[in-house]
Amino acid sequence: MADTDGLLDARDFGGAAATTAGFHVKGAHAQDWGLQNRLSRIFRPDNGRTVMLAFDHGYFLGPMAGLERIDTNIAPLVPDADAIMMTRGALRTSIPPHSSAGIVLRASGGPSVLKDLSDEHIALDIEDAVRLNAAALAIQVFIGGEHESRSVANLAALVDAGQRHGVAVLGVTAVGKDMVRDARYFRLATRISAEMGAHIVKTYYVNEGFETVTASCPVPIIVAGGKKLPELDALTMAYRAMQEGAAGVDMGRNIFQSEYPAAMLAAVRAVVHDDAKPEDAYELFRERSAGSAS
Repeated sequence: MADTDGLLDARDFGGAAATTAGFHVKGAHAQDWGLQNRLSRIFRPDNGRTVMLAFDHGYFLGPMAGLERIDTNIAPLVPDADAIMMTRGALRTSIPPHSSAGIVLRASGGPSVLKDLSDEHIALDIEDAVRLNAAALAIQVFIGGEHESRSVANLAALVDAGQRHGVAVLGVTAVGKDMVRDARYFRLATRISAEMGAHIVKTYYVNEGFETVTASCPVPIIVAGGKKLPELDALTMAYRAMQEGAAGVDMGRNIFQSEYPAAMLAAVRAVVHDDAKPEDAYELFRERSAGSAS
């Protein structure tokens, strides 16, 4: 039997940074032109980073706070995001077709929050994704969950379809209630997603050892915002993640549940694209908030 503990506890990660071999997206230098072009709609070519606005939560949570009206609450924010992550239903009904943000479509689904969330299936046909001009498809991967094997098979099938059509795949590491959220687990979950062919991986930030997660994953890692935090705390998390090797953030609740979503989005952009320190980004948030309130 393989020495799993030894593999998981290895420490020769060589730092958080990795070369991109002439292309601005980590691990994508050998991809076809079309897939590279789509990745360039998500990650800015000048720095290889992204601010993704996530509002796909309704696919299992319904109309949660801040997402009651996507057309009025979310659509005005889209011009200031590099990419947007949503369902095809939300895209068709609520997002203006002149939007230039990279489109990341939720491609997995099935259970609601009332059921076991790991019981997912592929819920989007690749032809519809191409029809919608998607840059990437997002799929949940439940490493350690009850339906782990199926979720990994779903990811592999979606990667096969994406490679045929030049569409990137974003593997989202899901964490069950009973799982430990630490670097050891996220090294496992992110690496499996990348090994199965995901072009991007979305995961959570951890205070201890996050640089080992980014260093051991051969494709870009973007950090999930998670539950709503005070603005300074969310900006601090984003800053630390970027300094420790993340290629961007994919925030939802920490933006659309803020009292001033547009101001928060501007502050997050400052952290990701300008390396603004959390305190400076928070001051920008306060200035933009005051302007919004007046």
